[in-house]
Amino acid sequence: MMSKIYLEDVKIYAYHGVLEEENIIGTYYIINLELHTNLWKAAESDNLNDTISYADINSILHDEMDIRSKLLEHVAGRIITKIHTCFPQIDYLKIRITKTAPPMQGEMKGASIELEKSFKPEN
Repeated sequence: MMSKIYLEDVKIYAYHGVLEEENIIGTYYIINLELHTNLWKAAESDNLNDTISYADINSILHDEMDIRSKLLEHVAGRIITKIHTCFPQIDYLKIRITKTAPPMQGEMKGASIELEKSFKPEN
C-alpha cells in the first residue's frame, strides 16, 4: 500500500548558480518534495516514531540548500541522497527545485529542475 508525504512550496533563500553574481546576490528557491513510504503503522499508532517527520525532512532541505552548488541538479541529487540515507524506509523520492529569479531575459515565474528516484528493489 502506497502512502505519500508532501512538502509543498518550501521557500528558501540560497546562493546557487554558474554565474558569480548568483553566488553573491542569491535568490529565493521553491522546493516541492514527494516521498513514498508506508504510513499505515503511524495511522494506527498515532506515534511520531512510526512515521517520517516532515520537520526532519524540512531541516535536510535547509541544510543542503546552504551548501553552494553551480547546478540545481547537484543540489537535488544531494537532497535525495541525504533524505534516503536518513530514512531508508522511503521507496521513492521526487524533488522539484525552482529558481525564482534566474538571470535570463524575459519575465518568468522561475526555472525548475526535477529529479526522481525509486529505491524499490527490482524483481
